[in-house]
Amino acid sequence: MGSVHETNRSLWIVTTPDDQVPASVALGEPVDVAIVGAGICGLSLARLVAASGASVVVLDAGSLAAGATGNTTAKISALQGSSLSELRDRVGSERTAVYATANLAAVDQVARFVVDDAIDCGFERAAACTYATDARGTEVVTREHDAAQEAGLSTRLGSAPELAFPTTAAVWLDDQAQFHPRRYCLGLADAIGRAGGRVLSHIRVLGVDERREGCVLSTAHGDLHAERVVLATHLPFPDSGGFFARAHPYRSYAIAARIAGPRLAGMYINAGERTRSLRSTPDGWTIVGGEGHKVGHDDDTRDRYRALEEWTHTNLGDAEIGHRWSAQDYLSVDGVPYVGRLTAHHDRVYVATGFRKWGMTNGTAAAMLLHDLLSGRAHPWAETFDATRLAPGASIASLVAENVEVGKRLVGDRIRTIHPPPAADLPAGGGGICRLDGQTVAAYRDDDGALHAVAANCSHLGCRLMFNTAERSFDCPCHGSRFDVDGHVLEGPAVEDLAPAGNRPKSPQPDRP
Repeated sequence: MGSVHETNRSLWIVTTPDDQVPASVALGEPVDVAIVGAGICGLSLARLVAASGASVVVLDAGSLAAGATGNTTAKISALQGSSLSELRDRVGSERTAVYATANLAAVDQVARFVVDDAIDCGFERAAACTYATDARGTEVVTREHDAAQEAGLSTRLGSAPELAFPTTAAVWLDDQAQFHPRRYCLGLADAIGRAGGRVLSHIRVLGVDERREGCVLSTAHGDLHAERVVLATHLPFPDSGGFFARAHPYRSYAIAARIAGPRLAGMYINAGERTRSLRSTPDGWTIVGGEGHKVGHDDDTRDRYRALEEWTHTNLGDAEIGHRWSAQDYLSVDGVPYVGRLTAHHDRVYVATGFRKWGMTNGTAAAMLLHDLLSGRAHPWAETFDATRLAPGASIASLVAENVEVGKRLVGDRIRTIHPPPAADLPAGGGGICRLDGQTVAAYRDDDGALHAVAANCSHLGCRLMFNTAERSFDCPCHGSRFDVDGHVLEGPAVEDLAPAGNRPKSPQPDRP
């Protein structure tokens, strides 16, 4: 048995064991809290809930912490590039201060879990740095320092002498952290089990029904009843709340390389438009990240890895590239994550999404906030992160522009592919929207020459899919759903697999529930 995997697997995934797909599943008795999504947010929340004595179960459609959490660069920091100065412009100083406070508290919460649960995950304190390499970047660094100081963070301006290339300015925040994210999350899962909770992988939740007496989660293995439900699934799969229109999907890329010389002591990210993120690991890897773009908006994503590799060789010297991977995250229209009730009409269903590529802290902070909300306690961060909030005036233009772009893709991509090339022309390793037996399909020819063909439109809201050349997946440019070449869902909000093209059977796939 096995499960669906990404083509490029991260350093964190390949150095930890795969989950075993269960031969049979017992969803069990009703619980106080059911959490959908076993990434850092869902597992952190379950850890807090279980410790409080409530019954809790976590369900995930894939392996534990193998989505965004398992494909991060794994920096745990309240200094996040130029995030604070950008937020100050969008939501004002007061809300930015709440955001900074929440992320700083999350750093300490992770540290407490590591100690309390004796998690062996390479956790180590390190200073976070945003650096500049030109005059424009220097201005950004200065603004970020000002915004961070105004938000209550003890940043300092300085230089970045540790880096092997010239810099013009740097802002630092000491005593942040880095770790192995999947080992950490597997440690949380063990702690949840010891506290009486359960974590179940490879079970896809298909629907959530909130009723007066509780909630019902529907799965392929039957229904699960819970007093309250939290959707920690990256992007909520129910369309209630319209998060697919209020949070927009971006992909980022990373490589792990062996580089000569001493390891980096700090965690770095530049202030330029083309992101370059740097950190090291205790076992000798240097991780270089960046090259972000909207999902489905790049004709050849292989160029993203090439760019990172070329930058690494140019700026860090001879490097042996060992691992390549990419991650997906969602950005809210105002830059602050959505955490709280799914809609104003939901009393029992909660959500956490829009972590703006800083999920190690934002996901942990969301868990801390949700734990209080589930317990009926007021929380000082609740208003700022409220998932039902409307976009402030400064963000309305972004909301409109993003959804106009979605509308253009929904219509324009269909027009662009009215006359697609024949699938017979696909080379080995090639994919795209093609014509096959009179149908428009999403087709891929594997390295052995076999053709895989599935429906060309996303099973979420019907947008025309794009082929992701680096990950060998079909990605939705509208709302970020992704599918493997046989149509199995890799990432939501879609929950339904793509139908095989015509009457063609799907290519063989390891058993999955």
